[in-house]
Amino acid sequence: MKLKTSVILCSLTAIATTPAIASSAFDLYAGVSVGVGAQTLFGDGRNETNTSQSFGAMFGLDIPLFRAELEYTYLGESNSHANLGFVNAYFKMPSTAIRPYFGLGFGIMFDGKEDVRYNQEFDTKPAYQGMLGVTIDVPKLPFKFDIEGHAIYIPDVLRFGSERPDILHYEAKLKLRYLF
Repeated sequence: MKLKTSVILCSLTAIATTPAIASSAFDLYAGVSVGVGAQTLFGDGRNETNTSQSFGAMFGLDIPLFRAELEYTYLGESNSHANLGFVNAYFKMPSTAIRPYFGLGFGIMFDGKEDVRYNQEFDTKPAYQGMLGVTIDVPKLPFKFDIEGHAIYIPDVLRFGSERPDILHYEAKLKLRYLF
C-alpha cells in the first residue's frame, strides 16, 4: 500500500513541476526569421535572377499536428525590395524532438520597389508561399528552431507597358520561436 501511495505522489509531483511547455496542448508563440536564397523577376520572355535575403517576424498558435501563424516578411535583393504579410497554416508530422512539417500561406505584398530595370513601385498584389522543413525542440527551454525550404510567388507585381513580370523568391530559412 505504501509503495502505491509513493508512486502516485511522485507522479503528481512530477506533473506539477514539469514546465508548462511540455504539458501544454496549445502554445502561443512569437518569433523571428532570416533567410538567404535567390529571387527571379520574370515574364514576357525575360528573367533576371539575383541573390536575396529575407527578414521576418511571426506570431502564432502551435497545437498538435497543426500550427497557424501571422507573418511579416521583408524581401530584399540588389535591384528590389518588398514588404509582405501572410497567414500561414502548417501540418506537422508526429515525432519526438525533430518534427518534419509542410505549410502553405496566403498573403499580400503591400509595399515594394524595383530600382534598376523598371524603376517603379510594385503594385499591391496577392502573394503565395510554400514551406517544407523541420522543427527542433530545445529541451527544458521555451524555444523551437525551424529550418525550412521556402518559396514565395507574387504574380504581376508591376505594369510596365505590356510587361507584367512576376516574382519567384526561394530560399533556406531559419526561424527562432519563443513559446509563451
